[in-house]
Amino acid sequence: MRILVVNPNTSLGVTRRIDLAAQAAIQPGEVVQTVPAAFGPDLIVSPADSALAMQGVLAAVERYHHGMDAIVLASFGDTGLDQVRALTSKPVVGIADAALRRALEHGPRFSIVSFSPSVKGSLRAIVEHYGLLDHLADVTVLQDGIWTDPGNIHKELAEPLLHLCQQRAKAGGIDSIVLGGGPLAGLAANFAPQVKLPLVDGTTAAIEIARRMVAKAQDVGNP
Repeated sequence: MRILVVNPNTSLGVTRRIDLAAQAAIQPGEVVQTVPAAFGPDLIVSPADSALAMQGVLAAVERYHHGMDAIVLASFGDTGLDQVRALTSKPVVGIADAALRRALEHGPRFSIVSFSPSVKGSLRAIVEHYGLLDHLADVTVLQDGIWTDPGNIHKELAEPLLHLCQQRAKAGGIDSIVLGGGPLAGLAANFAPQVKLPLVDGTTAAIEIARRMVAKAQDVGNP
């Protein structure tokens, strides 16, 4: 199985983080190729960012999807998901959709933890888009996180993000914590031994769902 993972923003550092998380999630015989959007913002925050990023995603998919069995869109806004699905019959999975589905496997209530107040509205909006607001306890973000580059968020904000996850788990009332945002790819595995609740990584969840969708398609094609 070959999976194309598209980072809908253009940050090469974030793309590397997503690629590491995707590579860690694959099984023997599977291949992942991770690419950034062809153009657009280095970090998606506003609706204007999303609109521009969507065009960059479509351009990247058109260039790289040949020979792939599935496509993963690795921003927590699932940027361009419907448009990419209109382009291809291959399975297309967004990391937000995948993460929320995985969270509900752990129980009916989840929290989202992320790195900045600037993304809080968009994180809540994607949960609303999927009709899951009744399952969302809260979106908890760092209030004063500072980073030098989006690709360094996972490193420069790791300690306060871990502390935030620990605080949220201790507060109770939830069954899992979703780490929201492409720049946080891979942190769930790093934090898990130190947080007393399941942590959900969207990239990992999306790879697993893509695998199941490809297998199902192959079974249908080979009765």
